Order: sequence, then C-alpha cells, then structure tokens
Amino acid sequence: MSNEFRLADGGRIDRDRPVRFDFEGQQLQGYAGDTLASALLANGVHRVATSNKYGRPRGIMAAGAEEPNALVQVEAPFPEPMLPATTVEVRDGLQASGLPGKGRLATEEDPARYDTMHTHCDVLVVGAGPAGLAAALSAARSGARVIVADADTEFGGSLLGSGQTLDGRAATDWVRRTTAELAEHPEVRLLPRTTVFGYYEDNYLVALEHRGDDASSRQRIWRMRAREVVLATGAHERPLVFSGNDRPGIMLAGSARTYVNRYAVLPGRRAVVFTTNDSAYAAAIDLHDAGVEIVAVVDAREVVSTYWASLCVERGIRIHASTGVVSTSGTDRITSAHLSSLGPEGNHPTSVRQVVTCDLLLVSGGWNPAVHLHSQARGSVRFAEDIGAFVPDGTDQAARSAGAVTGVLATGKCLTSGAEAGRDAARAAGFDAELARVPDSKHAPILAARHLWVVPGSGDSDGTTQFVDLARDATVADVRRAVAAGMDNVEHVKRYTTIGTAHDQGKTSGTLSTGVIAEVLGVGVGELGTTTFRAPYTPVTFAALAGRERGDLYDPVRVTAMHDWHVEQGALFENVGQWKRPWYYPHSGEDMETAVLRECYAVRSGVGMQDVSTLGKIDVQGPDAAEFLDLVYTNKMSTLKVGRIRYGLMCTADGMVFDDGTVTRTAEHRYLISTTSGGAANVLAHLEDWLQTEWTHLRVHLTSVTEHWATIALVGPESRQVLADVAPELDVDNDGFGFMTWQEGNVAGVHARVCRISFSGELAFEINVPWWYGREVWEVLMAGGRPYGITPYGTETMHVLRAEKGFPIVGQDTDGTITPHDLGMSWAVSKKKDDFLGKRSFSRPDTARTDRKHLVGLLPEDTNLVLPEGAQIVEQPELGEPPVPMLGHVTSSYRSAVLGSGFALAVVKGGRDRVGETLYSPVGDRPVPVTVTEPVFYDKEGARRDG
Repeated sequence: MSNEFRLADGGRIDRDRPVRFDFEGQQLQGYAGDTLASALLANGVHRVATSNKYGRPRGIMAAGAEEPNALVQVEAPFPEPMLPATTVEVRDGLQASGLPGKGRLATEEDPARYDTMHTHCDVLVVGAGPAGLAAALSAARSGARVIVADADTEFGGSLLGSGQTLDGRAATDWVRRTTAELAEHPEVRLLPRTTVFGYYEDNYLVALEHRGDDASSRQRIWRMRAREVVLATGAHERPLVFSGNDRPGIMLAGSARTYVNRYAVLPGRRAVVFTTNDSAYAAAIDLHDAGVEIVAVVDAREVVSTYWASLCVERGIRIHASTGVVSTSGTDRITSAHLSSLGPEGNHPTSVRQVVTCDLLLVSGGWNPAVHLHSQARGSVRFAEDIGAFVPDGTDQAARSAGAVTGVLATGKCLTSGAEAGRDAARAAGFDAELARVPDSKHAPILAARHLWVVPGSGDSDGTTQFVDLARDATVADVRRAVAAGMDNVEHVKRYTTIGTAHDQGKTSGTLSTGVIAEVLGVGVGELGTTTFRAPYTPVTFAALAGRERGDLYDPVRVTAMHDWHVEQGALFENVGQWKRPWYYPHSGEDMETAVLRECYAVRSGVGMQDVSTLGKIDVQGPDAAEFLDLVYTNKMSTLKVGRIRYGLMCTADGMVFDDGTVTRTAEHRYLISTTSGGAANVLAHLEDWLQTEWTHLRVHLTSVTEHWATIALVGPESRQVLADVAPELDVDNDGFGFMTWQEGNVAGVHARVCRISFSGELAFEINVPWWYGREVWEVLMAGGRPYGITPYGTETMHVLRAEKGFPIVGQDTDGTITPHDLGMSWAVSKKKDDFLGKRSFSRPDTARTDRKHLVGLLPEDTNLVLPEGAQIVEQPELGEPPVPMLGHVTSSYRSAVLGSGFALAVVKGGRDRVGETLYSPVGDRPVPVTVTEPVFYDKEGARRDG
C-alpha cells in the first residue's frame, strides 16, 4: 500500500528525501514537504479518526487549519493531542494515531524549549497568499519595516495548490521570485510556519511560530506591535449539509485540488463533485487530468458556466444541473452518492433518486472569508449576498483587509487588492509608497453561486445525520431543537448546540450554521448575523504561551540573604508569594510535628530566631505622607511620633480586610510600612492605584525596599540578653526601649535599625540590616545565643505562636469577606478620622449585622485532635439530610506545646455570642464536639510581651 496513490511526478514534495513514519502501528512512507494528511492519502488511508459524540468514522476533509475531522494523537517525538493531520509535518520517526474522540496529554516532562520574541514594525502583513505577497511588495519597496507571517511551511497560499499561471508561467515561479526579493530587503522579516492567532488593542498582535524539533526551541510566540496591518487571511471553502455528509472520502473540492497539485496525491480513484459555484469545476478538471475518474459534476444551480461546461465536455465529464447529493452510503469510506433533482428553491427533491458509485465525493458550498482577526480587532462584518458569506466592514484599528478575505475570489483581483493595501498601509505609516506591479492572471467569467444551506433528503427528514459542525457532531436536528427551545440568536444556538466551539472554531461551520438557523427561523442570513470570533485563531499550547516561564522559571524564585545558611541547616521550605521561607528545621529522626513543637517550646521558654526578611517593606515619603496613610489605614497614623511604631489594618473600599502590618515613623515626612510577605506587591499596586487615580494632589512617593533589608526576629524571654551581648551600645531595657519603638545602633558591628515588635506575644526584637550583611549578623546572633539554647524556627512555628495569641493572618484567617470588626479588632478602626478606605462600608446593613462570621477560638473535646483546616462548623451533632446549615469553618489549626492539646481559629456566625457553646465539626465520618472560646489562648494579659 506504500504510496500507491502518489503521482509519478509533480507536486512540491522533495522526492529525494523520503521519510518513514508510523500511523496506528503501521510503518508508512512519505516525503519531505508532506503533511501527515497528504502522506496518509498517498498511502490510501482515509479513515483517520472517530467522531467525539457518536463514534462515527471520520476522514480527511480539508488541507489546512480548517480541518474539522482528522484529529490525531502524536506520540513521538513528543506526545501532543488533538492535532489536525493537515497541519502536522511528516518527519522521520513521527508516530501518530487517530483520535477516538479524545486525546491524551503527556505524562512525562516536555524536554523542548519554548521562547518569546517581541518586535515592532511599520507594516504587518498577515497571510502570504497572492494578496499578502503583493501587499508585502508594495510596502517593502517603500523602505518600511515589514513583517510577513503565514501559517504554511512556505509562502504562496492558494497558489501552491491551484496549478494556476501568472504572466503565462507557473504561479509558483512568481511566488519564488517575490519571496526572494522580500528576503533581500533588510527591513523585511519573513515568518513562515507562523500563525497570527490574536489581534488586540493598539495594533498588538500575537503569533505562534512552529520551528520544528531540530530548532533551538520547538515553538516561539511573537508579540508584535504594528503601526499598520494588512489582513490577507484568505477564505475557507464551505461544505454542504446533506444526509451522511460526514463519511471518510467526502472532501472539500479545493482541498482535493491542493492534494493533487501540491502533494502529487490522488485522494481517490472515482469521484463525484457536488457544488453550488464555479470553483469546484477547477478541482474536477485538475483531478481528471491527474487520472481520477470524475463520474459526474452535480451542480445545484439551474444554469452552469459555459466555460467550465465546455472543459467538462472535452473530458467526457457529465454535468447534472439542478441536482444535489441528498445522502451517501459506505462504512469506513464513502461507496456511493445518492442524487436527486432539486427544485428552484432547493426545498424538496423532485425526481427519482439516482445512486452513483464512488470512493470520493468533493463538495463546495462557496467560500467563507477568514474574518477572524478582523473581528478580533473589533471590526464589523456585513453579509455579502454575492458570495453568501460575511466580509469585513470597517475597523477602528489601523488595519485594512485585502484579497479573498474581502470576498474577492479571483486571483487577479486578489493581487491588485493586496498591492493597493500594502501601498496604503506604508503610506499611512509615513512612507512614500508606490503600487507594486502585479502579474497578469486570466480567469473565466464567474457565474453567480447558489446559496444552499441544507439539502433536503427523504431518508433523513429529522436531520440527525445532516452534520453542520463535523468537529462537534452537531446536526440540523440539534439546530432545530435549539430553535424549538426558544433560541433565535446565533450566539445562543452556538452555546446550546456547541457548534463552532471545537478546535477549528467554526472555520467551516460558522457561516453554514448561520444559514441553517436562518432557514429554520425563516429569516435572512444577513439579518441573523454571525457569531463573535475570539482568540486564538488556532489552538495554542500552554507550553508555548508559558515560554521559558515554567518549572523553576514559572515564577521568579526569591531568597533571603540567609537562605544558604538555612539550606545548610537542613531546613525545609515553603513558598510564600515568590519567596522561599524556612518552614521548619527538623533534627535527625524528627517529623514535622515534633520539630515544630520543639521550636515552639524553645521560643516560649528561651530564645528563638526567625528570618523575616520577606515581609514587605515600602518606604513612604513626602509632605503629605501622613495624610495619605490616614486614608489607607483604618487607624490614625498622622499622630504617630518619630521613633515609634503602630500596627495598622488596610481595607478595600468595601470595608473588607486587605492587609495588615506595622507603620514606623522614621522622620517627619517619612514612614516605613510593612506588609505580609505574599501581599507586598498587591499592597504597593493598591496604594499606587489610589495615589495616581484618586489622590493625585497628594505629594507622596512610594518605593519598595523589601530587598534592601535583611530582617531578623529575635524572640523569647532570653532575647534581651542575647541582643545586649552582641549590641552593647543599645539600651535594651524596657524603660529605655519600649514596646513599639525603634532604635538605631550597631548590632554585631553592623549599623542596624532595631524595632520592638512581637508577632508571638513574647519579648521580641526585629533587627534590620542592609541585605548584604544579613548572613553575617545572623551567624553572630546564633553564636551569641548559643549559651541560651537559641533555636532557629520557621513559618510553621510562627503560625502556631501567633495563633496561640489570636493574631490573625490576612489571607488565611480572612478571605475577602471579613471586616476588622469581624476579627474583633474594632480598636484598630478610628472613630476620629473623617474618611479612610472602607469607612462608609462599615455602616452598610450587611456589615453591621450581628450574625456575621466572627473570629473565635475552638478547643476540640478530644485534646489529641487537630481539626483539619477548612473543616465546616455545624450546630447539631447529627448532620441530617442535606443541605446542612453551616455556621463557618476552621481557618487555622495546630497542636500547641504550651496548651498540651490541639486548638484552632475559626470564623463562625455570631461567634462572639457563642463563646462557651459546644458546636460540631465533621471530621471523617462523624461530627466531633468543639468548644467555642475567645481567640486568645495563651497569656491573655500580655504579661510576656516585656519579658
């Protein structure tokens, strides 16, 4: 079966470079330049896949990205699912199989590289068919920077598979000369194998380049900003709807012509051609001349073209006018076409059915301009009655369409249209451009087409095998059901039936479905309109979009100055925002719980040390800094004196807690604010947003200084003594160094800012030194604390310590629906300030409800139990029938060394009024009793804060 359907000569394949590939376990041969589809057809393989809904056999219908049927799973060189066989290049070692409706993602890591390029140009030409190449010539000769992008492996578009002549020579000669001239222009970039899939604001377009497995990267995303754009995106041939129109061997006429002329492949031996327009006659002639028996041309029109009829008569091809294919026969491939005469309107067959044996049925219902990118550019479309399709009708972007996308289907007119568009685009970009000469192209007079949306068939009156969207297995019957359900809008029918939502995004079914809907509704196609086209034009892998930002590079990994020390001590890390923070420091044989309990005990009884450099730090400067901070924090910051620190809450405009931290006043017009580690970037963006859009009159500047400082938390009853030993010039007594104050001085010989701040309830100091001194100071403190049993501790221990004191963590104990009052922090909300973010929202009835969820503590009756975080809280021990009313959920839950039991924080409806009550939390298959408590579990008086 090897290449028995390959012509002995011709085509654009490289016969000196045969390639071996595997399809469905069978070794086959193709040639360089083949697609998988053309190579399969050359080997007589027609059934390629199985439809996803009904499991019907499906074959190759098209020759490009519009292919709705022939989806394959590529296994080698790397597994990729749902690739159209028409766009997969054949290469040695390729392994593929047909899809049984669904694909399979790779289980192994993709070894390939993907990257991104950013570029600018004066004129971007999308599409390198006759119109695109002519446009590029006009623009390039003006000296403009031009980019030409085309999805195909080589430029030429329809000219590669049509066998046409230009200036009396093969059209491919003109393509070759034009491409060579463009390549010589220093300001021109040619991008074959590159699909422009997205068109965005301000002429920003995104494309995907397929570079092959031998390139340094498999795929590349191009992000292009163009001053002017020429859309020469061509048109897709439209299939016809009749009973059994999905069988393998049914192919678009233009695609069959491409397989013969470009790939030297016969898609069948005995063919019937069913058309509503002139273009399919060219396919019939080319296939006949290549050796295919054309049994008949079935033309739905009453009058056929004299020009094409004469060519058919010369070849003995019979023409059936006013006739349609109403159904087909065959299993894995079509075996016969059933013909019937059509009335003037095509509503009812009017003659006896005729059965014609064939192994190939070519169909053409007209052409749909590829207006996808034009539509993405917010361009409007209008229905062109002459071609029965939608064409561009203006856009606000600096773009123009040319060629077949405008409804101009004759090659000569496409060339002229393109040359004019390229000249106009270059002129609009500021260049002195002239119209490039285009070659002469002879074409026959074009006879008006007949717009036939559904061919009626007596054997399928319910439309269940009349397929509108082959990719989705959507039928005329589905459209009728949608209309019967009250859908009279194309967008609604699209979603009801899923037509146009598959990998091909309705390239062959979009206009066709509009015609079917209009026919069912009894309205005009132009009146009904078409669906919206959205990016991407063709599927794009997440790997390509991610580029190099995947794996360890998915998000920048940020580490502190002491990171290497933590690694050397065997710390395990957790990701907080982009930071690697020590999670806990296990000793030999310790599990996480044991290590954390040890670290907690060390902090409560002696001294511990934590790297808190990751806390966000924002420098706020300016004459209006105090006024600004009063607006963004719930409590008053303008009264803070230099040398002092104040805890503060930030809320969004709806009154919900956004972030928390401390504010340090370092000078009259200068403050340093701290944020949560994961929230630093969002806080800075939040502050800048308000400063630049609402409070532009305030003289304030914000600077992130998180990376400038290495910050060390020295915590525990012995922390004062350790600090005194390594910083003798500091006055560390309570009288000289009060809580929420700061001092400057030398620590371990390095100038530092030291703050009395505690997130554990214990005596604590935060030591800030320039980043590059961080490890040096850390090691001196560790050495100085060794006589006191100093212990490094991580974020898990920090969480336990703060939870024992009832200190909430924004983002863990809050979820965007919690106010300061819900947290029991009304004391942090000023009653003296006229305004601040969120103030007015606190007076809304919803935020003033007494049954809102409050932050409370929970103690399980079983002291050995640690409740799962996220566990729901219910009122009754018996759950009963669902839905079960939920009172709230557990936000933080740990085992406590000082309490000797598990404990939790939770948000519970009316929680503060439930203190002392027993509620229940479903754990496993049973609700367990828990007692509601105040959120502070340890040292409620705060006696330990000062040592």
